[in-house]
Amino acid sequence: MEHYDHLYEESENANVRFLGFVSEGTRHDFGIVFTHKFYGKPLVICMQTGQSTLLSSEDAVSPGYLQKIFRLDSESEAEALAQFFQDYLPTIPFEENQY
Repeated sequence: MEHYDHLYEESENANVRFLGFVSEGTRHDFGIVFTHKFYGKPLVICMQTGQSTLLSSEDAVSPGYLQKIFRLDSESEAEALAQFFQDYLPTIPFEENQY
């Protein structure tokens, strides 16, 4: 095995929420993992495709970004998803040197 630098190993009891909804005839199923890692951004996982991203409600205002990340077929589907996430994801206060 090659040498590697171990960065971290942590365990955490995370809160997970599973949500499903239908928009314009398309079903969406997501798992949202709320954790203290990733600067407070939840890990959002599409249960149908396995696509995932770190996402806050501020990130969800961009339907184009959601369309790309979750490989959505239409802009209207992405807009419905953006509205959905804005209602269910927390806002993240900006901190200096956050990234």
